Amino acid sequence: MSAPGQTGLILERSQLAAWAAEVHAAGRTIAFTNGCFDLVHRGHLTSLQTAAAAADTLVVAVNSDDSVRALKGRGRPLVGQQDRALLIAALRPVSAVTIFAEPTPLECILQLRPDVLVKGSEYREEDIVGAREVLSWGGRILRVPMVEGLSTSQIIRAIRNLP
Repeated sequence: MSAPGQTGLILERSQLAAWAAEVHAAGRTIAFTNGCFDLVHRGHLTSLQTAAAAADTLVVAVNSDDSVRALKGRGRPLVGQQDRALLIAALRPVSAVTIFAEPTPLECILQLRPDVLVKGSEYREEDIVGAREVLSWGGRILRVPMVEGLSTSQIIRAIRNLP
């Protein structure tokens, strides 16, 4: 296991709790967010930068390929889970990445016990998976404004409409 806060770190699910314990024992805070990150765009980067600024470390849970298919439908993801995880892990704001296959990232949240849970502003706080749990241990919820006009689905539609 690499040192907490190292860019490019990809954690197995079995490593999450121990890694988080090291971070917290060092007096550092953890922000957590999740997503498909199928085609990474400026909206993703803006969200990750905002999330990273909310704590000392940022952990991103990337949906597995099967999870993306269940959420987005046939033909998705365009980029496989290992490549998506590597790409997100290489971004400067990101401390660590893990991949999850469950319908929600709740198990990751429970293992990490983040200080800040970050989601897009399109979600109401009461609808954010893990919000109740994070608030119960003294954490907070951060809803990040979306970048208008940017989504992976919009990019895919634009590509499909090319002559």
